[in-house]
Amino acid sequence: MATYTAVDQIDVPAVARAYGIEPLRLVPLAGGAANSSFRLSTASDEYVLTVLDDHDALSAGRLAVRTRALRRLGVPTCTVVPTTDGSLVAFPGERPVLLKEWIEGEVHRPLPLVLLPEAGRVLARLHTLPAGVPGLADLPVGTRRLTPEDEALISGFADREFAAWTAGRLARVRAGEAGRERVAVIVHGDLFDDNVLVRGDRLAFLDWETVSLDDPLLDLGMAAVGLARVDGALDPERLRALLDGYQETAALSAEDLALLPLEIVHAALIIAFHRYRRHTVHRPDPALADHHREMVGFVASVERDLRVL
Repeated sequence: MATYTAVDQIDVPAVARAYGIEPLRLVPLAGGAANSSFRLSTASDEYVLTVLDDHDALSAGRLAVRTRALRRLGVPTCTVVPTTDGSLVAFPGERPVLLKEWIEGEVHRPLPLVLLPEAGRVLARLHTLPAGVPGLADLPVGTRRLTPEDEALISGFADREFAAWTAGRLARVRAGEAGRERVAVIVHGDLFDDNVLVRGDRLAFLDWETVSLDDPLLDLGMAAVGLARVDGALDPERLRALLDGYQETAALSAEDLALLPLEIVHAALIIAFHRYRRHTVHRPDPALADHHREMVGFVASVERDLRVL
């Protein structure tokens, strides 16, 4: 849960003026690693107020525009509420905020097995959307991947064993990807269970901060890390359920299925890197100091049987 902004740090009257509402209650919400979200209640409506702790005005505006564009294309996600002057982002304080309509539903950790095919179906529909429409025409490319600058930091990690493991596995991924032409589609980039809202037998995808253009196999790999992991290991049954739903809309070739385990490992390496940087370097947290090491065990579970598909 992101708790970078507390309730008492929010200028509630300024929020009320910006949106023309009368807040009665503001309650922190669990989930999210980079921002702080709150359930905002008025006499007649419910909203989610998200303080974008890691954003400036430009990036906050892009997030709002992209979220609205995806909603208009039929992706089940939240509706961004504009301010009284039509802006999609407000500044009731130093940090930008988004106000979104409340979606009635629940976050399940883990997402129930029976709902994994639906998660796969929604993800496949996202991967088949047109990218050049208003609001999505300027999507960045491959932002979920580690940059050369990121990879250069690995050799300086204080956890030397983890540094060597990360560098070695990344080298294997690069070798396995060599010569393959990547097809760029719209990807979510962070499909973990806390970004999926359950509404009966339907789902809504939340948190579009990592939306970009990239290889759908890497996005599937990230979804496998986020939704098919049980007790730190890949669960083949959960992965198959996710893929069964996905392939109802977007068929995977034999080559895709053969490469997917590599991209699951790739996604796990990205998560491991960012966990280490966030919890050990940027915002040291003793309770999460070893959180990155979960991915070491997860990768081992994938490598034990690359024929899980």
